[in-house]
Amino acid sequence: MRKLYLIFSVFLLSCVHHQSVKLPSPLLRAHAHNDYMHEHPLLDALSFGYTSVEADIHLIDDTLYVAHDKEDIRMGRTLCKLYLQPLKKIVMSNNGRIYGKEIPFLLLVDIKSDADSTYRALKRVLNEYRSMLTSYENGKIEEGAVTIIISGNRPLQIMKNENRRYTFYDGRPSDLKNNLQATLMPLISANWNDYFKWQGQGAFPENEGKRLAQLVDSVHSRHRKLRFWATDVISKNQDNFWRALIDYNIDFIGTDKLEQLKDFFDSSSRKK
Repeated sequence: MRKLYLIFSVFLLSCVHHQSVKLPSPLLRAHAHNDYMHEHPLLDALSFGYTSVEADIHLIDDTLYVAHDKEDIRMGRTLCKLYLQPLKKIVMSNNGRIYGKEIPFLLLVDIKSDADSTYRALKRVLNEYRSMLTSYENGKIEEGAVTIIISGNRPLQIMKNENRRYTFYDGRPSDLKNNLQATLMPLISANWNDYFKWQGQGAFPENEGKRLAQLVDSVHSRHRKLRFWATDVISKNQDNFWRALIDYNIDFIGTDKLEQLKDFFDSSSRKK
């Protein structure tokens, strides 16, 4: 199975540059954490049907490079080349969308360098791709093929003061107290290990389950979606862990294990 998806990913890479391509059925809750670390950034995730991917960026001499740490930066591995350009080509070949009209696609851009200067550089870049991006203007949102969520070093004050933008804010649970509008902060993200000790072995503890249910209700009642990071556990416990996240209605399941999560969703669907 892994070989088949690798073949499809290479095929997708070719199609992005030459012709239209039919993507697989989308996995609405699948988020590719640190997506750029895979052999084919973005394209491997798309070959499995992922609807959300994450790219860490650094600003170096007015160029936005994709890497986890500054010392990992390599020439040519830019946000434009790895993500924005191929996404635009797919959108142009697929009637203005990645998967389909009603299927949202998220690109989480995790800022690793200075928040304000990197964000300003990102704004200049995104302006060239605005035709495919979800936008906010004077209190209203216009849905596009790709929604950009700013994570990591987030320039909250700059984003709050913008009357027009092509980006949205990745909040934290504590931000729910700050009266930030959903038009600015549609997503709440948190480190699983900051809230829970359970790592997928055995049943989910009742006290932690109550805490998670309260958090989910707090987020959803404010019309936001919820994502955790640090949710990859040891392989023998992984499916049990993911099953709990689904049972508690977590909106995005993040992983570095692209194929395993795909197989989990497929298996869960067959059991229904």
